[in-house]
Amino acid sequence: MKGYLKREDDFQERRKHLVNLSDEELKARFWDLAGAAVDPLLEIARTHTTPSIERSILLRMGFSSLEAKPLVEMAIDRGLIGKGVGHLVYKASKQNNLSIREAGLAMLEGRLWDALKFTQEAQR
Repeated sequence: MKGYLKREDDFQERRKHLVNLSDEELKARFWDLAGAAVDPLLEIARTHTTPSIERSILLRMGFSSLEAKPLVEMAIDRGLIGKGVGHLVYKASKQNNLSIREAGLAMLEGRLWDALKFTQEAQR
C-alpha cells in the first residue's frame, strides 16, 4: 500500500528469550504480564469514581434510580464518595446485621452513616 512503511519481520529475534520455556512457564509468564498490565487500571478504578458510576453500582445492587441518586448525594455531602457508595451500603449492612436493601433505606433516612467503621487500610 502506498504511504505505509513496511515493518521488518523480527519475530524470531524478539522471541529468543521465550524459546526454552515450557508451556506451563509460558502460561505463568502470560498471567504475570497480564496482571502487570491490569494493575494500574485496578488502581485507577480504586481511587477514581464519579456520581454516575456510583449510581450505576447501586442500581445493580437493587436500588431504584430514585434511591440511588440521593444515596450518592448523601455520600458526597459526607466526603465519602471515594469509599464507593455501594461499599458504604455493604459495610453498613454487615456492621448492623441488615440486608443490603435495609441498610440502604436506613441510610436514605439519614441513619447508619455516622456508625460506619473502617479499618486503617480502608481509610487510605
